[in-house]
Amino acid sequence: MKPLSIVSKTHKEASIDMTRTRVVILGAAGRDFHVFNVHFRDNDRYEVVAFTAEQIPGIGDRKYPPELSGDLYPEGIRIYPEKMLPELVDKFDVEQCILAYSDLSYDTVGHKIAWVNSLGPDIRMMGPRTTMLKSKKPVIAVCAVRTGCGKSQTSRRVNKILLDIGLKPVNIRHPMPYDPDLTTQIAQRYEVLEDLDKYRCTIEEREEYEPMINLGVTLYAGIDYDRIIEQAEQEADVITWDGGNNDFPFFEPDLMITIVDPHRPGHEISYYPGETNLRMADVVIINKVTTADYDDIEEVRENILATNPEAVIIEAASPLLIDDIEKIKGKSVIIVEDGPTVTHGDMPYGAGYIAARKAGARIVDPRPYAVGSIKDTFEKYYHLENVLPAMGYGKTQMKELQETINKADVDAVVIGTPIDLGKLMKINKPSVRVRYDLQEIGRPNLEDVLCEFVKKHNLVTTL
Repeated sequence: MKPLSIVSKTHKEASIDMTRTRVVILGAAGRDFHVFNVHFRDNDRYEVVAFTAEQIPGIGDRKYPPELSGDLYPEGIRIYPEKMLPELVDKFDVEQCILAYSDLSYDTVGHKIAWVNSLGPDIRMMGPRTTMLKSKKPVIAVCAVRTGCGKSQTSRRVNKILLDIGLKPVNIRHPMPYDPDLTTQIAQRYEVLEDLDKYRCTIEEREEYEPMINLGVTLYAGIDYDRIIEQAEQEADVITWDGGNNDFPFFEPDLMITIVDPHRPGHEISYYPGETNLRMADVVIINKVTTADYDDIEEVRENILATNPEAVIIEAASPLLIDDIEKIKGKSVIIVEDGPTVTHGDMPYGAGYIAARKAGARIVDPRPYAVGSIKDTFEKYYHLENVLPAMGYGKTQMKELQETINKADVDAVVIGTPIDLGKLMKINKPSVRVRYDLQEIGRPNLEDVLCEFVKKHNLVTTL
């Protein structure tokens, strides 16, 4: 990417209102936009001079458009790569930075604080009281302490139970506005699979949206959650919030469910804002208990009890189902995993890897076949263990993913993502899909919890 030029000194002196606190919002095209919308957009005490972008490839060098930025920002607000923060602080005389993206270790948060303070500004992390919206309908939030804990299958399970008892849930997703034209993503409604093409969804978006649409649940996503909740309330009995990464909800929850992962014991109390979700939870689900070590499960349980002793604890598994196991038994394979789980989720592998090992497949390292930005991904996320992240944040990257898969000298491809990649790209060798759904173990379970929720809020069901 070419270096971006910042405004000249003359332009700075002419354009900055020195009576307003000058702010840069650090983010990843998600919470950062929401924080701006609910707290800064119409707040004349502040001047947001820039956003910065990190974590997600290709989201810098854009503009937060006037259609979203409001009357105080008639020309919109520029988005820069986060590495340019020192230059932004100097040129715009920045007084305050807002850390507004998620799934950060406390070590990383500490380094961000030190970096910002060394440049001069204050740094803030804005909490639920400032950023949560209140819905007219009951809200069930599904969140996690890390990316890849099993939030998606838990959300599907919650929505399926609500459907089965005769309620109409409407699912609202954490934002993933990666399209270069942000005006197309202000408030999106998804009811049929064709809507995924209509909104030019990335692979990451499809991984989250497609299974929910197939379940028969209408889904909303986008950027302006005031507008989104207003639309969703018109058709919902219950709002289900489907969080991203380990972010806390954008809406005040009436029931909050947080998932933890015993494959990463200790992460539930060492990541921001994952621990926030753990402390706020009414229900904590320990997922993957059938594949995790006993000692790790107990460590996670002890941390839950020490941090949030009032929470209901549910144990669950996410059993794996391979479409056609005979295609990979004893065969050489490359494994395509859910992207966020194994990249910024820090998992060395995911469901595809576990399934391939159980099937007796010979797992081949995909690195020698990587091209373009896929090769860059392996250099950045060096912890990956012979798996290929399903990176697809735009048409170019999707083509590079396809080329990487097709170059691989293997018998078959194991697809561990929640969607069928074969519908998005031409794969030149046999492939199998690995599916997984949440199954609670013992009591209480999610049906028990949701029946209590229904009674408490006097919701009319077919029960």
